Amino acid sequence: MRQPEPPQQAEIDGDVFVSPRHLAAATAIGDPGLEPLLALGWELRHDDLSNVYVTAPDRKVRLGYLPEGDDDGLWRINAYNDLFAPPVWGVCFNDSCPTEFVTAFTTTLAQAYENGPDAYLAPPAPGTADRDPFLAVVPLIDRGWQFEQPRWNVFAIRSPDKLATLEFTTGHLNPEAELTTRDARWHLWAGTSARRPAWYATASTDTPVPLLTAVTECVSDPAPLPRWREETYSYVKGMARLTPIVPPAPTPLDIQRAASRRPATLQAASVPRWSTTSRPALPGPRR
Repeated sequence: MRQPEPPQQAEIDGDVFVSPRHLAAATAIGDPGLEPLLALGWELRHDDLSNVYVTAPDRKVRLGYLPEGDDDGLWRINAYNDLFAPPVWGVCFNDSCPTEFVTAFTTTLAQAYENGPDAYLAPPAPGTADRDPFLAVVPLIDRGWQFEQPRWNVFAIRSPDKLATLEFTTGHLNPEAELTTRDARWHLWAGTSARRPAWYATASTDTPVPLLTAVTECVSDPAPLPRWREETYSYVKGMARLTPIVPPAPTPLDIQRAASRRPATLQAASVPRWSTTSRPALPGPRR
C-alpha cells in the first residue's frame, strides 16, 4: 500500500530541529565523534591531506577520519588482537551519516576501552546474556521498527516511516570485504534505496554488541537533532519534519546583567543569537 505523503511545510530558514533523526544530515565537523577518545589521551595525528588518525595507547584500536580518503567512508574504526594481523572487527560511517551516531559509537567505545580488552574485543555470542547479537536490535523493536520478510539470507528491520533500515546478513562473509565494502554483517542505512542510500553505516561480524547497541539506541531515539537549515539535504524535503529552533527569551536577570555591561553611550544592546553553526573548527577540511 502506498505510503501517504507528509504534509507540505513552509520553507524554514536558520536553525531547525530535524525529526525523525535518521533524516538529519551529517554536521559540518567531526570533532564530537573524536572527543570521547581524545579525552582518554589517545594519540592524534594528521597526514598531508588533512585526514585525521586517532590511536589507542595500546595501538589495538584505530580511528580514521578521512575526508580525503579513497571513498565515501569518512569514519573507519578498526580493532586488533594482534598488531601485525588483520583487524578483529571494523566499522564504517559514510560522509553523510549524522555525526551523533558516530559519537554514540565512540563514546561507548571509550567506555569499553577503559574496561579492558574483554569489553572492546569480545565478539558477539548468540545466547549469552550480554553478547547476543539480538540485543542490538532491541532498541529498534522497542521504538516501533518492524521486521520485514527475510530475503537472500538477509534479515531486515525498518523504521515506522520506512526510511531507515538495519540489515543483518547470515552465513559466511568475506572478512576483507566486510572491512572495505558495504558487504558487511550489519548494514544500517537511510533513504528509499539501499543502492543509493542517503547515508549508511556498516559493522563487521565480530563487532562487540554493546557498540552496535549504542548506535541503534541513538538512531531510534525519538528526540530530534538540531541542524542549520542549509545542512539538510534535498532528500529530506517532504520527508523530515523541520521545526524552527527559537532561542530562549532573556530573563529579567539576563537583561539586568546586559544593561550593567553596556557602555553609557549606547542606547540599546544586542543579544547574541545562539546557532547550531557556532562550532569549533574542523580538524581538517571536508571533501
